[in-house]
This record gives sequence, C-alpha cells and structure tokens, in this order.
Amino acid sequence: MARSYVTPDDAEEDAAVDLTPMLDVVFIMLIFFIVTATFIKETGVEVNRPEASTAEQKDNVAVLVAINADNSVWMDGRRIDVLSVRANIERLHAENPNGGVVIQADELASMKTFTQVLDQAREVVPGSQIALATDDR
Repeated sequence: MARSYVTPDDAEEDAAVDLTPMLDVVFIMLIFFIVTATFIKETGVEVNRPEASTAEQKDNVAVLVAINADNSVWMDGRRIDVLSVRANIERLHAENPNGGVVIQADELASMKTFTQVLDQAREVVPGSQIALATDDR
C-alpha cells in the first residue's frame, strides 16, 4: 500500500479560494444595472421655472427643451435656433417614440418664444405628450 504525503506547498494550493465565480457574478450584476438604468437628459442651462400649485410629475420624458431668460433655446446641452426646434425634437423623439416633450421655460422668457417652441413640438408629438415644467413651491 502506497502512502501519499502532503507537502506544505500542496496544502497551500488546496486552501486557496477561487474568486472567478464571484467576479463573474459581479460583472453580470454590473451589466444588468447598466442596461436597466435610465439616464437623465439635461438641457444644459439653468432655468428659473414659474411656480404652479397644480404641478404634476411627468414620467417617460424623451425630450427636454429649455428657454432661457434671454429667449435662447437649449437642447442636449447646446444652444439651437428657434426654427430648428422641430428637427431636433424629431431626432430625439425617434430614439424614444413613447416619451414626451417637456419645455422648461424661464419665468422671464417671452411668450412668443414659448409659443414657437410649443407649436413646433406639437407638429412632432401629440399635445397630450407635451408639458411645461414648473416649480411646485
């Protein structure tokens, strides 16, 4: 009968913990969270929104349009011309057809600029999917 001897080197190898399955699980969880995360789109400009007591939370927003106090229009962090709002909304709305449009107009912005942006947004999406962002103070 042959005896098998365990050397100290063999004992250390047997006691090692295999971390590969744990790393696999961590990477799978990371991929899951990245895929299921919703990313917040920013307009790229600070807007002082008007106050409203009947403000409601809008879910599933695809396009954010901001109108500054100096009547400049901002989308996706860049300033755009008022006449190109429709083309930009069409492009962004094509990425998420079920999403709505939220217009963040500064309380000092002119009604003319807001109306132009609203009209161009209504040409792309139904009126029920368009909202004005307000503060509920």
